[in-house]
Amino acid sequence: MSPEKNRDFVLTLSCPDRKGIVHAVSRTLLEHDLSFTDSQQFADPSSGEYHLRIEAHADGDPIGVEELREALTPVAAELEGQWQVHDRAEPHRLLVMVSRMGHCLNDLLFRARTGQLPVTIPAIVSNHEDFRSLAEWHEIPFHHVPITADTKPEAEAQLRGIVDDHDVDTIALARYMQVLSPDLCRDYSGRIINIHHSLLPSFKGAKPYTQAHDRGVKVIGATAHYVTADLDEGPIIEQDFRRVDHRLTPAQLAQQGQEVEAAAFSRAIRWHAEHRVVLRGGRTIVFN
Repeated sequence: MSPEKNRDFVLTLSCPDRKGIVHAVSRTLLEHDLSFTDSQQFADPSSGEYHLRIEAHADGDPIGVEELREALTPVAAELEGQWQVHDRAEPHRLLVMVSRMGHCLNDLLFRARTGQLPVTIPAIVSNHEDFRSLAEWHEIPFHHVPITADTKPEAEAQLRGIVDDHDVDTIALARYMQVLSPDLCRDYSGRIINIHHSLLPSFKGAKPYTQAHDRGVKVIGATAHYVTADLDEGPIIEQDFRRVDHRLTPAQLAQQGQEVEAAAFSRAIRWHAEHRVVLRGGRTIVFN
């Protein structure tokens, strides 16, 4: 079977800043009858790096993504760049993990179902049974993977098998309340996104909105970030906040906080799935 050919692609490139980067890339795209439909660049003075994201469309005959990658390989090598080319017709496969709070899961399922998120969700994993019926309603396989301190290696081995079986691109921790092992974080670096219930690093641990109420906070927020072995210290993709005051009870704070969490999480997932996030060490460049 011949490789599938399509018309729309995303190119991302990070390389040492120098003259002629855009010219070198655009010349190659033009030679293959592709034109820009969107282009964003950022020259980072703090690192001396140049970051580029291009959406390209094949004006003539469709082209295979491997053919395009082959054409761009010598260009990227000359620029000493780290780069990727993605076929926009290929759906981004998102595995969602959840425990007992379902607001982020429900939001992702709705947005994926209605086309607001450019992802397909091939499976849901949980350490509890609470959302099996929700998964079944959406006709998505549900995997119950209980976990304790003693069974964590076996549970994570099962998770790896699910990721492989479903050809998963990214794992979304939709308020999954278990700490992943350093080995798992390392092996899936840049592929696990978490949502945290505050503007990090505030109010960690149990009952965050009760803590916020007791401290009389004036702003509640949420942080979506890549997962690393350093708990809740991974590179930040998106943050959001809402002003609050003394009239709100802890339960009301939690309700408003859940709305902020779901919104920030879905934006982070969308930007990641659209290849808008450049991960550079402990920080990100987001072409949103």
